[in-house]
Amino acid sequence: MDIRVSETPFDPGAESNAFLDRGKAAGAAVTFTGLVRSLPDDPIIALTLECYPELAIRQLTAIATEAVTRFSLADITVIHRYGRMLPGEPIVQVMALSAHRQAAFDGAQMVMDYLKTDAPFWKKETTATGEHWVEAKSADDSAKARWEA
Repeated sequence: MDIRVSETPFDPGAESNAFLDRGKAAGAAVTFTGLVRSLPDDPIIALTLECYPELAIRQLTAIATEAVTRFSLADITVIHRYGRMLPGEPIVQVMALSAHRQAAFDGAQMVMDYLKTDAPFWKKETTATGEHWVEAKSADDSAKARWEA
């Protein structure tokens, strides 16, 4: 298990390749990379994520540990950035290895769903008209709720 929270940009391809090198015995690998989004009808200049790194690492480790146990994952990596990022830059990468594809998909998706609601990151968008904090979305709570059943 590898959990990282950092201001330093990461290379999703290099991270994926390194992760796959550790999983020679696994039958499935799932990788999700989240990017800073800037929509044409709602453009942003930058996204700033604030966090307490030690708390974030502790909570991400708990979420990843639960996924490993629940889905019998062979390995999992969670990388999350904080600080100022520009549109198109990677924010988060979750990678899961398992014997079978469904477990890898479910493990990665569960981690992302919990990450969107329970991880201690606060988002502030900078636009041409100023800055504003991003509010939590009920859709994220609904996505997380399906793992609690």
